[in-house]
Amino acid sequence: MHSLHLPSRFLRRTRLGACAVAGLLALSACSSAASAPKVAPGSSAAALDTLTPGVLKVAVEPYAPYTTVKDGKIVGLDADILNKAAAGLGLKVEPVQTDFAGMLASVQSRRVDISVGGIAWTADRQKQGLFTDPPYYSPPAMAVRTGKTFHTVKELQGQALGTVEGYVWVKAIQAVPGAALHVYPDATGVFDDLAARRISAGFLDPLLILDAQQHRPELKIETQYLTPPTDAQVKAQRAYAYFQPYMTGFYLPKQETKTEAAISKEIRAMYANGTLTALIKKYGGDPQQFLKPSASDAAARHAADRPAAWMPPGL
Repeated sequence: MHSLHLPSRFLRRTRLGACAVAGLLALSACSSAASAPKVAPGSSAAALDTLTPGVLKVAVEPYAPYTTVKDGKIVGLDADILNKAAAGLGLKVEPVQTDFAGMLASVQSRRVDISVGGIAWTADRQKQGLFTDPPYYSPPAMAVRTGKTFHTVKELQGQALGTVEGYVWVKAIQAVPGAALHVYPDATGVFDDLAARRISAGFLDPLLILDAQQHRPELKIETQYLTPPTDAQVKAQRAYAYFQPYMTGFYLPKQETKTEAAISKEIRAMYANGTLTALIKKYGGDPQQFLKPSASDAAARHAADRPAAWMPPGL
């Protein structure tokens, strides 16, 4: 879902005005003091900096199998990880459903406490929000029409390529010589145009493609993994970095430093105790691909939002 990262161009609203504009924010809700859970003064939740004590308000989009709202609760890979972290911190998770642009904007204007769902870490995004440590890493995956084969960036030249608006692959596709970029509001548009042969490949998060293969066999698509560009290729064309595996992260407002640190600690514990390995397998992923950082991940964050001694978590 989402992935590496473009500077935000989304609308801002103040926290004070959030309830007044609730009609413009589909399905978003403003919690009242009366409905907020009681939080013990000495609890983990009381020490955090969420909008409402004891509540973690999370913005998500329908993005199975990463995130989905079902019966008022979030489900999916990112949802499972966040729910476990929230339980460890004594927080009640309150979902707000929007689209990907709305997810980022809601965090950057602090209408929510956090957003999750395949969000890629980028230097641009971290300037306007906080990222947790990576709950997992995402390899460069393509949905392709059965019979088509693309292994390298060079083979993408001159092709019609699709992705979702705001995803990291927008920049990368724009940098491919002769490639025609097709941008969609959601992954459904990517899959539909791929099935109709209006595009040759769609760049999406890998579990999303695997889920579509299982539940929409009529699309006749398959998952392929792009051979990541070399360091020399990235040096010559910086946007190609978005064709490399990327760090995902949970995204929080700049004001919520305590909550970010607490959730990052929970994520690291899940690497250590095997929880993340079990969850990746649950959704059909390979832990060896999803839970091992790239050599460049540490340096990228050292230059932006982590101290020099920080190392990304992994198996």
